[in-house]
Amino acid sequence: MSDDFYCDEALSGRTPIEVVFETDEVLTFRHTRPFWPVHIVVVPKRHVPSLVDLGGADETLLHRVLAVVRRVADDVTREHGACRVLTNLGRYQDSKHLHFHVNSGDPLR
Repeated sequence: MSDDFYCDEALSGRTPIEVVFETDEVLTFRHTRPFWPVHIVVVPKRHVPSLVDLGGADETLLHRVLAVVRRVADDVTREHGACRVLTNLGRYQDSKHLHFHVNSGDPLR
């Protein structure tokens, strides 16, 4: 497997996911190994390396991804009273595919 879990597993259908919200360009699903009680992942459906390296994508796609992040964050905040929105870069980014974590609650581990 490559360093892109999202393309290799989640987007390909190889790993089952629970979809939360979806557009033509963005997929939102419950994390397959959650670290928080509420742990939702937002990814573009095409490969985009990271927040600072959009690869061949333009900023329009990034804006669409962020619009979905805002929507999910609003839903989680309304339901749970608070949320965090995280993304990682460099060696902290395990999967080399742009993704955002929307989470709430204390860590499970």
